[in-house]
Amino acid sequence: GAKTADLARRHGVSEATLYNWKAKYGGLEVSEAKRLRALEDENGRLKRLLADAMLDNAGLKDLLSKKW
Repeated sequence: GAKTADLARRHGVSEATLYNWKAKYGGLEVSEAKRLRALEDENGRLKRLLADAMLDNAGLKDLLSKKW
């Protein structure tokens, strides 16, 4: 029953952030939201691993392409 502006101020976020969170998580149960968060964390970790592997691959290709 609190106003959006009061909630935003209390938690240190903007009102737009609260509206975005409501749009994203509004219809989810707590267990679904936790699962979504876990999947997002895992996805971020996998993206970092892929980026590291691609950098290593590019470095190796560069090293192997040089003439000795």
